[in-house]
Amino acid sequence: MTQKAKMPTKNDTSKPILIHGNQAIVEGALAAGCRFFAGYPITPATEIAESMAVRLPKLDGTFIQMEDEIASLGAVVGASLSGLKAMTATSGPGFSLMQEILGFAYMTEVPCVLVNVMRGGPSTGLPTHPSQADVMQARWGTHGNHTSIVLAVSSVADCFSITVTAFNLAEKFRTPVIILSDEVIAHTRERFIRPAAESLEIINRVKPAVPPEWYIPYEDTVRGVPPMAAFGDGYRYHVTGLVHDMHGFPTENQDEIRAFYKRMGRKISHYAAEIQMVNNFYTDDADITIIAYGSVARSALQATETAREKGFKVGLLQLITLFPFPCRHVENVLHKSKAVIVPEMNFGQISQEVKRVNSRQCPIIRLNRYDGNLITPDEIFEKIHEVL
Repeated sequence: MTQKAKMPTKNDTSKPILIHGNQAIVEGALAAGCRFFAGYPITPATEIAESMAVRLPKLDGTFIQMEDEIASLGAVVGASLSGLKAMTATSGPGFSLMQEILGFAYMTEVPCVLVNVMRGGPSTGLPTHPSQADVMQARWGTHGNHTSIVLAVSSVADCFSITVTAFNLAEKFRTPVIILSDEVIAHTRERFIRPAAESLEIINRVKPAVPPEWYIPYEDTVRGVPPMAAFGDGYRYHVTGLVHDMHGFPTENQDEIRAFYKRMGRKISHYAAEIQMVNNFYTDDADITIIAYGSVARSALQATETAREKGFKVGLLQLITLFPFPCRHVENVLHKSKAVIVPEMNFGQISQEVKRVNSRQCPIIRLNRYDGNLITPDEIFEKIHEVL
C-alpha cells in the first residue's frame, strides 16, 4: 500500500509557501484536527512547539509548555482522554524520558501523536546534527508487550501528509503513533502547496453508540478497537496502567490477561496492510534496490536517478512505515533484486530487519554513517558502483 494522505494537485488554488519540515508537521497536525500540544523545548524540534504556540490559540486550541518531557506526554494523554486530538514533539533525550508515559498510553489505548526529530546520541550527543539511531527505540523503547506504529518522513510534503496519516492511524486504532524525523528534514525549506481541506481524509475516533450504563470501555469489537468516550461526556470508566479487564479494572485472571494482550496485538497485526506504506521508484526491473527512509531516502533517490541515467538498473524502496515492518514490500524487492543496499545514519538498525525477512538470501549491503552528517548521493552511488 502506498501513502494514503492525498498530496497537492495542479488544481489546488492555495498559494505556494516556503516552509521547513517542522513547520509542515504543525500544518499537518492542525489539518488533522489537533487542538492540544504540550511540550518542552529541545533542539532540533523546538520550532514545532514555537509554531504550535502561535497557531493553536487562533483555532481555540491549547498550547502548554510543560516543565519537562515526562509531564509533556502525560498532559497529552490527559487531553486525549478528554476527547481532544493531541500531540507532542521532542528529540532523543526527551524521547527517552517519555518512554514510561508512552507505555501507559499503549496500555490504556490512548490515541496521540509523538514526533521525534532525531539527533546524534546517546545522551546529549550531537544536538544540531542528524541521526537515525532512534529507530529501534521507537519500536521497543518502552517495556512490555506492545505493538508500535512508527512512520518516517523524508520531505516537507511528507511532514504534512504523514502527520495527517499519523493522526488518522492513532484515532482509528486507539494507539500512540510515532513520527520519526531528523535534523535535516526539520530544517530543510521547500516549496509547499497546502492541499485543500476537502481533499484530505480525516479520521476521528469511534465514540460509544450506547447509553452510559451499557458502555464497556475496553470491549473486544470486530476490529479489536473499542469505542472511546471522552471524560466529561457522562461515560464513566477506569483508566489504569495495570493489565485490566473489559471494564478497565485491574485483573489477574489468566483468561482476561491473555484476551487483553491478544486483542491489543490483533488490532494492529490484522490490519497491518492498512498501516504499511512505502514508495517504489524504478523497482520493477531493478537489479540493485536501495532500501532507505527519512532524509537518507532523498539522497538515495538522487543516486538512483543518476544510476539510471548511466544505464544501471537501480531502484529505490522508500519505507514510510517502519513498524509494523513492511515485510511484504521488502520481500518483493528481495526476490527480484540481485543485491540490496541499505544506507542508514546509524549502525544498521533497519538493515537487520531487512536481513530478518531475507528468505532468498539476497546479498544485503550496508552503508552506515554516524558522524552527524547526512549520507550523500555520491556515497550511495559509489556503493552502487562497487556492487556492480
